Amino acid sequence: MDFLFNTNAQFYILAYLIGGIPFGLLLAKQFAGVDVKAAGSGSIGATNVLRVVKEKDPALAKKLGIATLVLDALKGVVVLVIAYFMGLSEAALWGIAVLAVVGHCFSPYLGLEGGKGIATGMGVMMFMLPIETTIALVVWGIMAKTVRISSVSSLTGVLALLVSSFIIHPQMAHAPVVFIVFILFYKHIPNIIRVIKGEEKRVI
Repeated sequence: MDFLFNTNAQFYILAYLIGGIPFGLLLAKQFAGVDVKAAGSGSIGATNVLRVVKEKDPALAKKLGIATLVLDALKGVVVLVIAYFMGLSEAALWGIAVLAVVGHCFSPYLGLEGGKGIATGMGVMMFMLPIETTIALVVWGIMAKTVRISSVSSLTGVLALLVSSFIIHPQMAHAPVVFIVFILFYKHIPNIIRVIKGEEKRVI
């Protein structure tokens, strides 16, 4: 148990536990009285919160959707900022980033179920790779306006981030980035299948 007294290990655990907080589920239950895991896509992310709550209260749905998006993005960043100012190495920061995303996607509070990881992933990536993440957000915005399919827009943005990271930072160790991208695509497999079948819903 000595590893628990290691600063890096403490931050890894913290990143996973905070990353696992299902803000979308909590907000929707508290303020709208709905269980997003039992409706819509079953995801705890902002898109499903917006979709499910919209059926009950469109005005509230927008507020809860934005709050979920912001909180999911910030929960990984908060731990990274603290770790950064405490002088942890870049490798440790990447470990924190990865575990925050893992926590969101495989939450310890939801029996290792969780969200799709886009907001949390983009949050930690904005801290670690701000230029690449800005490019990803621009691509996401363009796809969201044209294709209007949330999963397609998100995954296209993620791919843009991955590709641009190899171009802008060719010398860096890309394993953490590739791992995060893999998790995000893995969590979107049902969406990808629906896209192929032409069954994925457009954002209205």
